[in-house]
Amino acid sequence: MNFIALLTDTAAANPASSYILLLWIPILFVFMYFTVIRPQKKEQKKRDELISSLAVGDSVVTTSGFFGTVIAMPDDDVIIVEFGNNKNCRIPMRKTAIVEVEKPEGSTPAVEEKKEEKKEENK
Repeated sequence: MNFIALLTDTAAANPASSYILLLWIPILFVFMYFTVIRPQKKEQKKRDELISSLAVGDSVVTTSGFFGTVIAMPDDDVIIVEFGNNKNCRIPMRKTAIVEVEKPEGSTPAVEEKKEEKKEENK
């Protein structure tokens, strides 16, 4: 309560100080934008690109730290990941659970497109 009384007394005594206070509010918002909001948006954009680049055969790391290989993508939001050498350990999970993606060696975008075309022809 004393702080509010001090501010009103100061503003009444010197009207220029209230203008300075009003000037600091947008400066704080700009500072928060560049320190909090903008980096978060960049990170989200990077994550969206990572998830959209997922393909069958990619090695992935999940949020829980498991390493696996993508073996199927039945849905836009769901992938099936195979863990370890045991071919019976296949778990469906959401794409958002993927933290890192490593493309197989020797794969290029042109090779990936040809693989997808062959899959479509076989269906």
